[in-house]
Amino acid sequence: QLKLVNPSQYRFEHLVTQMKWRLQEGRGEAVYQIGVEDNGLLVGLSEEEMRASLKTLRRMAEKVGADITVLREREVDYDSDVPRKITEVLVRKVPDNQQFLDLRVAVLGNVDSGKSTLLGVLTQGELDNGRGRARLNLFRHLHEIQSGRTSSISFEILGFNSKGEVVNYSDSRTAEEICESSSKMITFIDLAGHHKYLKTTIFGLTSYCPDFAMLVVSANTGIAGTTREHLGLAMALKVPFFIVISKVDLCSKATVERTVKQLERILKQPGCNKLPLLVNSDDDAVTAAQQFAQSPNITPIFTLSSVSGENLDLLKVFLNILPPLTNSKEQEELMQQLTEFQVDEIYTVPEVGTVVGGTLSSGICREGENLVVGPTDDGKFLRLKVCSIQRNRSACRVLRAGQAATLALGPFDRSLLRKGMVMVSPEMNPTICSVFEAEIVLLFHATTFRKGFQVTVHVGNVRQTAIVEKIHGKDKLRTGEKAVVHFRFIKHPEYLKIGAKLLFREGVTKGIGHVTDL
Repeated sequence: QLKLVNPSQYRFEHLVTQMKWRLQEGRGEAVYQIGVEDNGLLVGLSEEEMRASLKTLRRMAEKVGADITVLREREVDYDSDVPRKITEVLVRKVPDNQQFLDLRVAVLGNVDSGKSTLLGVLTQGELDNGRGRARLNLFRHLHEIQSGRTSSISFEILGFNSKGEVVNYSDSRTAEEICESSSKMITFIDLAGHHKYLKTTIFGLTSYCPDFAMLVVSANTGIAGTTREHLGLAMALKVPFFIVISKVDLCSKATVERTVKQLERILKQPGCNKLPLLVNSDDDAVTAAQQFAQSPNITPIFTLSSVSGENLDLLKVFLNILPPLTNSKEQEELMQQLTEFQVDEIYTVPEVGTVVGGTLSSGICREGENLVVGPTDDGKFLRLKVCSIQRNRSACRVLRAGQAATLALGPFDRSLLRKGMVMVSPEMNPTICSVFEAEIVLLFHATTFRKGFQVTVHVGNVRQTAIVEKIHGKDKLRTGEKAVVHFRFIKHPEYLKIGAKLLFREGVTKGIGHVTDL
């Protein structure tokens, strides 16, 4: 907008309607640039015009029920004596039909690069003591506390209220409180860095469908161990990622610069083809968030420390502005399809019964709905009823496509369930198969890949060993070759979709591809 000084009543109503529409389009968020003409010319406004415009914007936001925060101001060289400024403003409103904006960010990186500590500092709101105090609250098992290594997938939440301030455990005691007071929630999926737990990490990336990935690299070790592998995984699954260089307080400026250069070199390689963008100021962080959402080729790089807290604010600014990838239109299209829920985790909760956790990939799921779950070992589907739904630890009546939640199934026998099953509406005729065909690329293999080979296949939340039955048109494959291959699952049939992304591995063998025929 150029300027919004004392609009007439009619013009004001028009502007408010426009703002409503923009907010709905961006799922509750919009960025206004004031002092910019419609064709993109940076004109700038004088001090009092700017003040009047912001006042009008506040009135508009109040009418819609939104909050506004000024992201950044900049002076423009425009041939006049008065200094002229342009301002960027973030308008945010929680949509009526959903509790909050929800983004999922997977956290990747080599072992000991400081992933859990960084999350601990972000979500607890207090700095680390350099001895791993911040991450103790994130660990789920005793052996993780003893060895200091994450081996399971844990979820941490960070909220932003509508004014763009961080809501975390420092001022709210429970997760429910965080959910109630924030209008945007970021769920961090903390994955394991150690090579031994690679299958858990792959499972976290394929089944929880994160919107973004955050690759943590330690400044003093640089790119080592599983860093390249995690980078490759994020790219194979087409998850847009940004990079955080941690532990800046441990080493000299030169070392940090060396790590940045090393990263930039890798990102610019023809295989990656990314554009690194080093973030040094709030201004950069705002630019990074907007550019990153528009083109997945840009990779923002942050340098920060969890101990001294240096540059942590920049990461928070970035996460606050980061818009969701799908717009409301795509989500609505998914919601009109039949219900389909992926089962990722299964628990037994006393006095509740069996509980499953996972993601609703399409449709809508309500409390009390009847669904079928499967496939069992002999390929059948069993009937069940959803008793109650919880999302981020607070009860929720309706679940929409793309949201993660836990469903209580009441007295359903837990031994019938396993990871990788789906819950679908009874009228959907689910396609299950034990033999499938996929077009694959062999990324790395020591010798030749041939018929009779056994590999572990990951497709979404399905993870099972399969045998290579036939390679079309060739007897064997070498590293870097493409082919269409027949796989047969060893144990039980699975629910697969044509076109689903596929990852397989066995020892050092790795490959990616997609399902072409069932």
